[in-house]
Amino acid sequence: MSYIEDLKNRVEKIEQGGNEKYHQKNKEKGKLFVRERLQLLFDDGIDVEDAFFANCTDDTLPSDGVVTGIGKINGQEVCVMANDSTVKAGSWGKRTVEKIIRIQETAEKLEIPMLYLVDSAGARITDQIEMFPGRRGAGKIFHNQIKLSGRVPQICILFGPSAAGGAYIPAFCDIVIMVDGNASMYLGSPRMAEMVIGEKVSLEEMGGANMHCSVSGCGDVLVQTEEEAIEFSRRYLNYFPPNFRKKPAQMDQKSVKQFEKTITDIIPENQNAPFNMHHLIERIIDEDSFCEIKKKFAPEIITGLARINGKPIGIIANQPRVKGGVLFPDSADKAAKFIQLCDAFNISLLFLMDVPGFMIGTSVERAGIIRHGAKMLAMMSEATVPKISVVVRKAYGAGLYAMAGPAFEPDCCLALPTAQIAVMGPEAAVNAVYANKIAELSGDEKQAFVKQKQEEYKADIDIYRLASEMVIDAIVEPDLLRDELSKRFAVYESKQVTFTERKHGVYPV
Repeated sequence: MSYIEDLKNRVEKIEQGGNEKYHQKNKEKGKLFVRERLQLLFDDGIDVEDAFFANCTDDTLPSDGVVTGIGKINGQEVCVMANDSTVKAGSWGKRTVEKIIRIQETAEKLEIPMLYLVDSAGARITDQIEMFPGRRGAGKIFHNQIKLSGRVPQICILFGPSAAGGAYIPAFCDIVIMVDGNASMYLGSPRMAEMVIGEKVSLEEMGGANMHCSVSGCGDVLVQTEEEAIEFSRRYLNYFPPNFRKKPAQMDQKSVKQFEKTITDIIPENQNAPFNMHHLIERIIDEDSFCEIKKKFAPEIITGLARINGKPIGIIANQPRVKGGVLFPDSADKAAKFIQLCDAFNISLLFLMDVPGFMIGTSVERAGIIRHGAKMLAMMSEATVPKISVVVRKAYGAGLYAMAGPAFEPDCCLALPTAQIAVMGPEAAVNAVYANKIAELSGDEKQAFVKQKQEEYKADIDIYRLASEMVIDAIVEPDLLRDELSKRFAVYESKQVTFTERKHGVYPV
């Protein structure tokens, strides 16, 4: 056999991955082979693959269980690491770790996005001394992720397990896409939990995709198939520049989707009547451009990427249909992370307010709502990208502050004619001020007194009075809101601001 034939045979064998029985097992679970995933992910397959022959002297460890390299997504070069679960269940050995570290270093040098296609049982216990504790051990992967954070986009697609310390790969990414039924992440497995703390729990309860996307918030997007996960990641990257130095690309301009009902038609006059904020969002953005993040987690606040006249924006919007749009610890965390993400990569922010304020009571106080709320305020306040806030209906109490109210230097604060800004709503305010007087009255007299005081309160917080005092910058006809936003975002495009001079803030976490 010639050396050329030998090379070709070795390449072919490595490209096949692990034993056929593991390929078959993955097929039964609806899982694709790692190289099939990469073929779907990239425009034309992987362009450059590094350390293909890693651990090639051991026939049972082709490429040491991980593929690393560079390819193009939507024409943009990106770095990737992808576990091969047919090789020792995608577990990490010494060379696996070194390959991941090197591709991260490449992403840092080239300043291009870094993708992690995760399907791994974690560390190989047999290799722990070589791959775990040292200067270029597994900890270096997480150190590199922290360095890359906010420098280049980092995306995790979770196809299978991400166990033990490996669970920090998704934790340090900007976004985590999880395949329902197969993806999981946990520090300790159900078997370990039962052995160590006596807790009997299923894998889904412990760290399944649905749980993380709806309860813990560690997952951002829940999908049903691997193909859907890959397609979402390709779409998501379209909203981002390759690194923090650049601005996101503007796409071809699209018109807004046409609806039978206008914005004026869908917003109830009654401040307490629920309406679906998604319906307003759809009427101001380019058609089919909304890319929602954390849809299942803390749904009382909506976060997502969209476009107005082709320009990417990030939207933070209260959702009155869920818990009245009240802010909870989880909703504050969700908003804070999303604001930070958009600001890191020069994506303008739009805040749509319909918020009664932050939740009160012993449960949320014990959950640290003050701390979580302060974190949201800090991230919102520090964001230096163009920021526009719109008071759709109500903006009460600290809810006004958290949603980029006037004191937090938005580039403008707009209001619809339906808007109210106040410490609290008329009903609560009248009850707080006149509780003793109301208790003394009864019947029609009581109703008349309460109604009179509520009307006086409403007059005091009238939106035109607030416009007169320059609390807000403009009152906009609802059906002209998209045009107003488009003009203003275009004007604010050249904004250059340094928030303050310091090393870094000290945040409530």
